Amino acid sequence: MVDTHFKIVFEGQLRDGVEPETARLNLAALFKSEVSAVEKLFSGQPIALKRGLSHSEAQLYLNALHDAGVEARIESDPAISLSLNEVEEPRPYVAPFQPTISTSPYAPPRAQVSDVLPDYSELRVFSVQGRIGRLRYLAWSLVLMVAGLAAAAFCASIMMASLVGGGLCATVAAVAFLIISIQIGVQRLHDVGWSGWLLLLNVIPVVGTVFPILMVVVPGNTGANQFGPPSPPNNRSVKVLATLWPVLLLIVGMGMFFNGLTAFEDEVDATATEYENALPYDDDQDGDAAQPSEESRHIQSSGADVQEEDL
Repeated sequence: MVDTHFKIVFEGQLRDGVEPETARLNLAALFKSEVSAVEKLFSGQPIALKRGLSHSEAQLYLNALHDAGVEARIESDPAISLSLNEVEEPRPYVAPFQPTISTSPYAPPRAQVSDVLPDYSELRVFSVQGRIGRLRYLAWSLVLMVAGLAAAAFCASIMMASLVGGGLCATVAAVAFLIISIQIGVQRLHDVGWSGWLLLLNVIPVVGTVFPILMVVVPGNTGANQFGPPSPPNNRSVKVLATLWPVLLLIVGMGMFFNGLTAFEDEVDATATEYENALPYDDDQDGDAAQPSEESRHIQSSGADVQEEDL
C-alpha cells in the first residue's frame, strides 16, 4: 500500500497583472518573513515550498499562493511517499525555505494574503515612505504654505533688527520648506504607483506647469501597491483644509483680475492724456481768427465816419 504525497513547486513566475514588488510583499506577509528573505525564491530555479502534503492540503496551499500573485504547481513527491513494500527508507529532505504558517507543519494557510497585510499605511509627514491621497496632499500642502508664510514674516521681523540673523533664518526656513514639500510630494506619487524621482519634472519649464496638476487630478491605487497599503480614510479636518484651496484660488484670481483691470484703466487714461497733449491748439487759433485785428477795427471805424459825413 502506497500513501502518495505531494509538494508545491515554485519557479518565480508571477500571475498576470501582478508587479514583482507586490508579489514579494505578499509572499513576505504570507510566510511572515522579511522581503529580503523572499528574494531567493525568484531566482528562476524550481523550489519546493512545501512537501509531504495530501492533495487537498496542496490545493489549499496553491490557492493561497495564487492569491499572493504568484504561479506555482502541484507535483507528486515520491521522495517521501510511504510504501510498505520498500526496503529502504527515503532520505530526509530539508526544504530550502520552510515558512512557519501555523502550529502544524502541514497546515495550509486559512486566510487570504490581503487579510494578512494591514489595511492602511501609517501616516508620516516627515518621510518619503508611505502614501497619501489627493485630499490629504492638498491639506498638507495648505498647512505647509501657511507655515511658510508665518516663517517668512518671522524672518522679516528678525531682519529688521539684524540683517545677518534674518538672512540665516530665511535660509533655514526655505530649506525646511523645500524638504517637507518634497517628502509629501513623493508620498503622493507613491499613492499613484509612480516613482518619487518623477518629482524632478516640476523643474522642467513647460512640464513643470502641468505635472503639479496631474499630481492633484490622478487618483491613487485603491489597494496595496509596491509602496505599501493605501493611506487611512480622510477625516473631517483633511476635507475642510482641502476645500479651502478652491476658495483661496478664487480669491487670488479675483484679486489679480481687479488689479489687472485697474492697471488697464490707468494705462488707457495715461494714453488718452498723452494723446490730447500731443494735439495742436486749434481752439486758440480759431478764437484768434474769429476776433478782428486792431487794424481791421480802425478801418471799419473810419469808413463809418465817412458815411456819417456824407449824410
